[in-house]
Amino acid sequence: MARQPAPPWVHAAFLLCLLSLGGAIEIPMDPSIQNELTQPPTITKQSVKDHIVDPRDNILIECEAKGNPAPSFHWTRNSRFFNIAKDPRVSMRRRSGTLVIDFRSGGRPEEYEGEYQCFARNKFGTALSNRIRLQVSKSPLWPKENLDPVVVQEGAPLTLQCNPPPGLPSPVIFWMSSSMEPIAQDKRVSQGHNGDLYFSNVMLQDMQTDYSCNARFHFTHTIQQKNPFTLKVLTNHPYNDSSLRNHPDMYSARGVAERTPSFMYPQGTASSQMVLRGMDLLLECIASGVPTPDIAWYKKGGDLPSDKAKFENFNKALRITNVSEEDSGEYFCLASNKMGSIRHTISVRVKAAPYWLDEPKNLILAPGEDGRLVCRANGNPKPTVQWMVNGEPLQSAPPNPNREVAGDTIIFRDTQISSRAVYQCNTSNEHGYLLANAFVSVLDVPPRMLSPRNQLIRVILYNRTRLDCPFFGSPIPTLRWFKNGQGSNLDGGNYHVYENGSLEIKMIRKEDQGIYTCVATNILGKAENQVRLEVKDPTRIYRMPEDQVAKRGTTVQLECRVKHDPSLKLTVSWLKDDEPLYIGNRMKKEDDSLTIFGVAERDQGSYTCVASTELDQDLAKAYLTVLGRPDRPRDLELTDLAERSVRLTWIPGDDNNSPITDYVVQFEEDQFQPGVWHDHSKYPGSVNSAVLRLSPYVNYQFRVIAINEVGSSHPSLPSERYRTSGAPPESNPGDVKGEGTRKNNMEITWTPMNATSAFGPNLRYIVKWRRRETREAWNNVTVWGSRYVVGQTPVYVPYEIRVQAENDFGKGPEPESVIGYSGEDYPRAAPTEVKVRVVNSTAINLQWNRVYPDTVQGQLREYRAYYWRESSLLKNLWVSQKRQQASFPGDRLRGVVSRLFPYSNYKLEMVVVNGRGDGPRSETKEFTTPEGVPSAPRRFRVRQPNLETINLEWDHPEHPNGIMLGYTLKYVAFNGTKVGKQIVENFSPNQTKFVVQRTDPVSRYRFTLSARTQVGSGEAVTEESPAPPNEATPTAAYTNNQADIATQGWFIGLMCAIALLVLILLIVCFIKRSRGGKYPVREKKDVPLGPEDPKEEDGSFDYSDEDNKPLQGSQTSLDGTIKQQESDDSLVDYGEGGEGQFNEDGSFIGQYTVKKDKDETEGNESSEATSPVNAIYSLA
Repeated sequence: MARQPAPPWVHAAFLLCLLSLGGAIEIPMDPSIQNELTQPPTITKQSVKDHIVDPRDNILIECEAKGNPAPSFHWTRNSRFFNIAKDPRVSMRRRSGTLVIDFRSGGRPEEYEGEYQCFARNKFGTALSNRIRLQVSKSPLWPKENLDPVVVQEGAPLTLQCNPPPGLPSPVIFWMSSSMEPIAQDKRVSQGHNGDLYFSNVMLQDMQTDYSCNARFHFTHTIQQKNPFTLKVLTNHPYNDSSLRNHPDMYSARGVAERTPSFMYPQGTASSQMVLRGMDLLLECIASGVPTPDIAWYKKGGDLPSDKAKFENFNKALRITNVSEEDSGEYFCLASNKMGSIRHTISVRVKAAPYWLDEPKNLILAPGEDGRLVCRANGNPKPTVQWMVNGEPLQSAPPNPNREVAGDTIIFRDTQISSRAVYQCNTSNEHGYLLANAFVSVLDVPPRMLSPRNQLIRVILYNRTRLDCPFFGSPIPTLRWFKNGQGSNLDGGNYHVYENGSLEIKMIRKEDQGIYTCVATNILGKAENQVRLEVKDPTRIYRMPEDQVAKRGTTVQLECRVKHDPSLKLTVSWLKDDEPLYIGNRMKKEDDSLTIFGVAERDQGSYTCVASTELDQDLAKAYLTVLGRPDRPRDLELTDLAERSVRLTWIPGDDNNSPITDYVVQFEEDQFQPGVWHDHSKYPGSVNSAVLRLSPYVNYQFRVIAINEVGSSHPSLPSERYRTSGAPPESNPGDVKGEGTRKNNMEITWTPMNATSAFGPNLRYIVKWRRRETREAWNNVTVWGSRYVVGQTPVYVPYEIRVQAENDFGKGPEPESVIGYSGEDYPRAAPTEVKVRVVNSTAINLQWNRVYPDTVQGQLREYRAYYWRESSLLKNLWVSQKRQQASFPGDRLRGVVSRLFPYSNYKLEMVVVNGRGDGPRSETKEFTTPEGVPSAPRRFRVRQPNLETINLEWDHPEHPNGIMLGYTLKYVAFNGTKVGKQIVENFSPNQTKFVVQRTDPVSRYRFTLSARTQVGSGEAVTEESPAPPNEATPTAAYTNNQADIATQGWFIGLMCAIALLVLILLIVCFIKRSRGGKYPVREKKDVPLGPEDPKEEDGSFDYSDEDNKPLQGSQTSLDGTIKQQESDDSLVDYGEGGEGQFNEDGSFIGQYTVKKDKDETEGNESSEATSPVNAIYSLA
């Protein structure tokens, strides 16, 4: 059920109750009614019955009451009127009956001790407080006494009596030494409930201190100390050997006779104890004996109440809290040691001061109504009941024919206004009393509505709801409900009217919406109120979150889609484990979902979507299970210790919802690699114990890692260490090699053995070698490292090598021989009969005669060809002469060199290569590559200045590869999937521009341009014209401006002037450059070039025909600088052949991938006059 909340005071509104003899009226808490209605006095606050005060403070005795009109107060002391006005120290607080006794001007608080009672009175009756017994706190001094030393035999029992002075309230007792050190207590020495200190048996160490009883008083916060006791212990073993304190038979070791237990408190075998109901029962048994007895507690005929019983003082006391009648019976304590046992029986009787069964309540009646006051109490013994009216015994009160007393009940019939009074019920027995006030008030009030008028109540469809109509009146009004101001009284069927006037609608339907009127009527009049009821659709989650299982670190989304009444504000919130969910940085809350990014273990739990409006809510719950890495294994234990094995056992950690699939056992040793962990073995996730095979002479330490589908756990804490005994090695080092690092040595290397294969201390290696296929004796040496160099060896001679492991326990097995070679020297001979056959414009075949094996002086690695482009057949074309290389691995006689430049002159030399390096060069061979097809034209540009024409521009090919015959342009118009007829145009080699007249302003054009030599057309480049106006429409103004500017005379003149200035500047620069140029002579040994050639990064070079010759050996860059031609054929650069790649036949394929060096500016050769015109053309 859901409805609009009512104001808080309405929830405490008027209720109707029917008693068996008539109706009783309860006054509503509405302040306006409370202030209007008359009411007899009611005591609201008073001091406790036993009121103990601090003598240093003023005395305060509380008494407060309410009533209408406000009551007046007076007091009695010891049952006599207490005249406050006659005592200047006593005053009463304003609008209160609280007494204040002030001692600032003198006086003794003890003079005011006694029994006080407060009376609150107005014209409708008198109410009484409890009888308050006022006592002043006392903390008397301890009597002076001289205590003789207490002499006792070791092993005997002892009681040190405290006997504290009587205080009010009783002081707290504790024992200390005279140096204010607490006395240590245990089951042998302990303090009883009466404050005495009990020794079950005295030991010699007990006389090392004295014993003083201390009493702490509550009110004064003072501590009184008794003169200390001094012990003198007589013993047969005078030396206090502290080592005997923990001796298993301490008493016999000290010569103390053992004896059976006996009770020190209480005396004898039986005692009795009385306790009041609701108090704590404390039973105590303290026994002596040697050894110290143990105490156990039992109840005859049943078990101790486990929920209320607890043991104190080392089991010597049993406390049962909040005692009730069923706790009475016989309890016994059993004291036992190895000499025997005794028991003491305590008979417990539970008595009771009076306690309420039915406390009288205020009675409010209408004129002529009946009622009754009930005062029922119980106790042990049975309490007596005494009635009073307005503080006087009922027997002495004026007779009232409408009142009848029947024991604990007063019956009222046909009450009238004159029947108003306050009645007191006093029930008492020998253990205490109870006093209760209850007034009888007769009211005559017409009906009144207590809730605001015309309330709006909104409820959810199909729910049960109640319409409240709180009212008040005396006599009690009758209430009726009507809907929409017409029809009969609503009651029955789907409606039910409660006695308090509330109307319940059992199941709300749409047709129940409307205005409801409640009418209250009594003999004095009537009152009415209206409630408007609106019916709303329920809130429902129609797509609920589902249970999910996610790996740690993934993203999870929980859906929650809601349907609700659109007139109500919807709020969607989330709970985690039934607590509000904090939406942090890793979470995103949307209207219909909750997303969790980077799921962690702490995200696991139940998630509840709460869709709520101000009237109702709906819940949907899902559980998120997070699969995490397992927790680390723990509690590693080594058992079954053997020479070569040990059993490792561990306790698995939590698998975090993903079963453990494997365990990895790792080990660490502290000799060769301390702190480094190695994998030892792997086991299935179902085991937690394994037998580990161990190597000799290793100081092992183990740890375990658990693995599941999510990942690996943190390693466990290491186990304890276990060292195995030593043994000779069972293996030798691996990867034994013999290689020369110089032409006259051989370096023997091997992989050193690790800690698990050393098997003993001082691991070392016996290295042996001798020349192969000779019968010379073995050379040997002992090495501690992992290498040894044999010197003074012949060039590239095979050797037999052996490396054997040895430790302090012996040698390893006899090793196998390994073949190694001494150092290599440079080859002595070059390939002969080198023949070159040109295959095509970019490749050649090579053939040569192999060298004799003895001239290689090492292992033949490859034959290598060094070649370089000497010049181009195009005159005055600058080329890079950087040396390239092609490798032919193994002992071969032929190979192919590819990716050469067409139409060029090349030179080539061959060498033999072994592990040391290159041999001497062969005779230089020259060859020429034929003409080829050119590369693609550079920087092909398509511009559309207007809708009628398209301008095409391009640059010459980067590699003409022959004599250029011209260019071929193919273009075709297309519009979507429609393609027009292809048009072909041929141009001269000097033409680099063309203008296309558009025939179709809508279509686009695709242009394909290629250069050609007499061999054929080269690589083509394709571009498309810009999009037509309907696809990317430029404004008319913009298009016209473009065309206009390009055709303006001033623009053309400006461009010509700039071009003339640049031309003059370039001519001056080239003239100066030609006068100061360098002319190095290049022979067989070329001048070393810079490391790279700027032209060779993309293989580019400039070209011209015979009418436009560029400056040979130089290239002018766009910024006006001149870059010089270089060549590089030094032996250092021979080794740079790694910059290229080779085909399977050994041909070089890397000529076009040479790196570029921006510093390459020197080393050009030039034999022709420098022409500024040629230089400018090369720039273009």
